Amino acid sequence: MKDRIEKLALFGGVPAFPEKLHVGRPNLGDREQFLARVNGMFDRNWLTNNGPLVEEFEQKLATMLGVRHCIALCNATVALEITTRALDLQGEVIVPSFTFVATAHALQWQGITPVFCDIDPLTHTIDPACVEKMITPRTTGIVGVHLWGRPCNIESLQEIADRKNLKLMFDAAHAFGCSHRGKMIGNFGQAEVFSFHATKFFNSFEGSIVATNYDGLAEKIRLMKNFGFSGYDNVVYIGTNGKMTEICAAMGLTGLESLDKVIETNRRNYHNYGKELDDVPGVRPVVYDESEKCNFQYVVFEVDEEEAGISRDLLVEVLQAENVMARRYFYPGCHRMEPYRSYFPHSHLLLPNTEMLVTKVISLPSGTAVGGDEISTICRIIRTAVTCSGKLPAVGAPTK
Repeated sequence: MKDRIEKLALFGGVPAFPEKLHVGRPNLGDREQFLARVNGMFDRNWLTNNGPLVEEFEQKLATMLGVRHCIALCNATVALEITTRALDLQGEVIVPSFTFVATAHALQWQGITPVFCDIDPLTHTIDPACVEKMITPRTTGIVGVHLWGRPCNIESLQEIADRKNLKLMFDAAHAFGCSHRGKMIGNFGQAEVFSFHATKFFNSFEGSIVATNYDGLAEKIRLMKNFGFSGYDNVVYIGTNGKMTEICAAMGLTGLESLDKVIETNRRNYHNYGKELDDVPGVRPVVYDESEKCNFQYVVFEVDEEEAGISRDLLVEVLQAENVMARRYFYPGCHRMEPYRSYFPHSHLLLPNTEMLVTKVISLPSGTAVGGDEISTICRIIRTAVTCSGKLPAVGAPTK
C-alpha cells in the first residue's frame, strides 16, 4: 500500500498536505461562549431531561425555520426511527438507495421493508415517476432525502402521497438552513429530520431535531423520546431514550451564533472550487439554486471517466495519496449493502441511475478548516491527475 501511495502521489512521492484534509471536519463556534453555557449547566446541576438549554435550542430553531414544533433528539438515526413509528409507518416504505444507510436502517429497525427507488440523475434526489411504479398495497409511506442541501421534488411527492393516501416525511440531514420556494426546509411533509452530527456544517456534537407543523405528531414524538412518560410516573405510550443532553444543546446554541459565517465560508469555497476546475474536462460540479437559501455544505462533483480519462475511484486514490481525504458518496448504494443485497439481490436492475451515479460522485473538503490556498492545491492535484491519467496505475493494479 505504501508503494502504491508513493506512486500515486504527484509531487515527488511527498503528500501535498502534511496533515489529512477531511470531508466533514467539524466547524467549531466560539469556545468561550460554549464554555460559559457549560459552566451555567454545571451551576444548575441539570445535565439532561429537557433542560433549559434544550428548550432554548428548540425554540430558536422553530423560530428560524418558521415551524410550529422542533423536537430535539440525541441523533438523527434515532429521530428517524421515532418519527417513523410516530407516523405509524409499516409494511413497505419507499426510499432512495442513494442515501446514507441510516435512512434505510431506521425503517428496517422498525420491521418496515425499505423499497429502494431510483433517483433523477440531474437532481440526485428520489424520482417521483419511479415512486409511482414502486407503490403496492403494502406501501404506507415515502421518505424523501434532500441531498447535498438540494430539496426533493416536494410538490410531486406530496401529490402522490395525497392521492395514494400515504405518509410523507423527509430526511433533511443535509438541508439545515436551506429553503424551497422561499419556505425553509422543515415545513414539508408530515415531518422533516435534521442531523447535527459533528461531520455536518452545523453540529451539536451529536444531535437532531424533528421539525413538524402537526401538533399531535409533535406531542407523540415528545412522548416517545422520553420512554412514553407524560408527567411523573405516568407512562402512556411505548417509548425509548432519545433525549438530547444539555451539553449538546450548548454546542448547538453556540454554533447558531456563527452559522451565517460558516455558510458564507462554504459558499466561497464552493465557488473557488468551481472557478479552479471550470476548464478541467469531465469534472462537473453539483449546481445549487442560489435564489434560495443554501448551506453549500457539500462540494460535490461528478467525474465522467470517458471525458476526464480517469475514473472517480482512481481520482479518489490520487487525492488521498496527497492527504486529501475525498469521499465517494454514497457508494455502493444501500441496495448493495447488507442486509438489503441479500433481501433484494436483483434490486440493481430497477436502479440504473443510482448504479451510474455511485461510480461518479466525489465530495471534496470544505468548511472553515479549508481556505483558498488549500483549494488551489487540491484543484491542481485534480487537474494534474486528469492531464496525466494515462500514466497512473489503474485501481487494483500492481505498483511494481
